[in-house]
Amino acid sequence: MVDLTTSYLGLPLRTPLVASASPISQRVDKVKRLEEAGLAAIVMYSLFEEQIIHQSLEIDYLLSHGADSFAEALSYLPDTGRYSIGPERYIEQLHKLKKSVDIPVIGSLNGVSPGGWVHYAQLMQEAGADAVELNIYYIPTDPAITSADLEQTYVDLVRAVRAEITIPLAVKLSPQFTALPNLAMRLADAGANGLVLFNRFYQADFDLENLNVVPSLTLSTPDEVRLPLREVAILYGRVPVDFAITSGIHSASEVLKAMMAGARVAMMASALLVGNATAHVRDMLHDLQAWMEEHEYESIAMMQGSMSQKAVAEPAAFERANYMKVLGAYRFSSGSSAHAALTGDMLYPFLGVGIEND
Repeated sequence: MVDLTTSYLGLPLRTPLVASASPISQRVDKVKRLEEAGLAAIVMYSLFEEQIIHQSLEIDYLLSHGADSFAEALSYLPDTGRYSIGPERYIEQLHKLKKSVDIPVIGSLNGVSPGGWVHYAQLMQEAGADAVELNIYYIPTDPAITSADLEQTYVDLVRAVRAEITIPLAVKLSPQFTALPNLAMRLADAGANGLVLFNRFYQADFDLENLNVVPSLTLSTPDEVRLPLREVAILYGRVPVDFAITSGIHSASEVLKAMMAGARVAMMASALLVGNATAHVRDMLHDLQAWMEEHEYESIAMMQGSMSQKAVAEPAAFERANYMKVLGAYRFSSGSSAHAALTGDMLYPFLGVGIEND
């Protein structure tokens, strides 16, 4: 019998499967069924900074009734729709989950400003959260904000939250940083115990009939796992934190790859939001165990980091050298059965016309 146990943020887990932040955690009964199926931990849906600001404005309005600024101030905040649940209800739901399940429950804060709202991290700890995940989601639009300014904001936020809590702290990042290893090390120095790679920026779309900008939600696909795989494989053994891979985890294959890259856990949401989530978790664990038995892996720990950049025979496979190799191996058809390889002198003319983006 193979050993599927792992640990994340110092928390012992019976399997590497973790539910990432999503509406799933709004249903205690569903979380209990997922626990029975083998899910090892759950990250709650995020408490958004905007919700905290909204509540603060409401309190201010009640204390100064009749102020003309109330309606205008609220107009600057987004309508968070059905996903919106205020701070008090969030803490209440966290407490319910902790009373109902035995697996770790991780609270999630979504924001970017290191203001007084980080006090809610302490409230999560008091409600019984086993850890807190900062799901940092910020899209800079001001040309005056530099990358250095933005990164420092992230570091300051982590340091501010770390000062409020004693339980483990993870940070969920986007992939859009020019020097991710440096930022990862700074976040670790600021008090992060884990990094979750990556959150997914939901892209805006255009409604051509009404000429509106509309939100667009597309669930992940297994192909998306390649980006966090590469980055975790590069960071493993260099930055002293636990890694979680999320986005693109749909089957046992992605879980195995995540472990080999160096992750402690594989987080998923999209795969649990469609179909029978409980049966899917059972199937993933069955396939995971079967693969490990067939390939003679005795434990998850045996494979963790085995395909990281520090462990593989060809470390350049994660860098620019492999980019050239992939392009060189590309084969195309000109409408007949004949194929040509882009190698040697044939490669360079195409580099200027962006064939790598096709």
